[in-house]
Amino acid sequence: MSGPSPSLIIAASEADSNLYYACRFLAPDPFVYLEVGGKKILLMSDLEVDRARAQARVDEVLSLSEWEGKARQRWPQPRLTDTVTLLLEGYGVSAVEVPADFPLELADRLRERGLTVTPRPHPFFPERVIKTIEEIAAIEETQRHTETALEAALDVLRASTIRGDQVIHRGRPLTSEDLKKVVNVSLMENDCIAEHTIIACGEQGVDPHNQGSGPIHPNQGIIFDIFPRSSQTRYYADMTRTVVKGRASDELRRLYDAVLAAQLRGIELIRAGASGGAIHTEVARTMEGRGHATGVVDGRQQGFFHGTGHGVGLDIHEPPRISRLDYELKTGQVVTVEPGLYYAGRGAVRIEDMVVVEDGGCRNLTRAPKMDLLEL
Repeated sequence: MSGPSPSLIIAASEADSNLYYACRFLAPDPFVYLEVGGKKILLMSDLEVDRARAQARVDEVLSLSEWEGKARQRWPQPRLTDTVTLLLEGYGVSAVEVPADFPLELADRLRERGLTVTPRPHPFFPERVIKTIEEIAAIEETQRHTETALEAALDVLRASTIRGDQVIHRGRPLTSEDLKKVVNVSLMENDCIAEHTIIACGEQGVDPHNQGSGPIHPNQGIIFDIFPRSSQTRYYADMTRTVVKGRASDELRRLYDAVLAAQLRGIELIRAGASGGAIHTEVARTMEGRGHATGVVDGRQQGFFHGTGHGVGLDIHEPPRISRLDYELKTGQVVTVEPGLYYAGRGAVRIEDMVVVEDGGCRNLTRAPKMDLLEL
């Protein structure tokens, strides 16, 4: 058979972004996607077959029960892989490429039936890396809702008062959980789903993925990292801001200024054809040049010890990376630029925007301010 190798996915599109990308049909239970000779085919249960025929962006939707009936003529109690084997035979397919995370059990059963099953390296659909105008618009819409949610939380901080070592809102100490609830409810009201929102105060922010808990304290950095998915389009956004309720210390301001300078330098360097590895090196050099070293202190990594950025789309982390792993940036990619500095006992700062790579530079999809956030 000439042309691209046939592709096979068996998964639930609610959890598998490759499958959703391929057919644009959302379902909670696994179903079969086959692409052969440029034709896209779904094999669906009776529960979903009519909806798939109306909604899926494919060429043909077949009934699983009908094909199971055909499979019973050969096997008394056919498994799904037996039915899929028959389907592949019907389309003259003896070899398929599957995603790298394709279930091993299913692959083994297909091989037992004489099929050649070959994993295709990630990304399964290379075209996913380059976003269409429609996809960029979807990401940008999610970003607007992300900014609305951040502003709702900042309004709570602005309306709160400082009493000793506490931040008081509506008569009681304000907590990370309170602020996350404000963010997450705002996102829900705009048809977005919050996933592991980070609001980490003080020392909690020194661990970049600490989601934060307990009281918000005055005069300490508060890292807001918000990365929701739209329940309508399925596209993510990603944004981080560092704020202070009260007054930031001189040390925290120095960290903030260094991270902001590095982030702006990174954004300045992003363009089609640029090296992600070289950009990451320059971002790190910018912060090191301001006296902020990276290394192990008391058995713990401190400084700038993560990548500068990553792709965003139907997954929160997609190729390309802007990190020590080198990728050449291409027009149409959506990437984050999110340097950070983390020092135990001194403070933590991270600032993150999303940008679209263009031929002569990049376009920033993030509008939320980065200045005037250290004295709310």
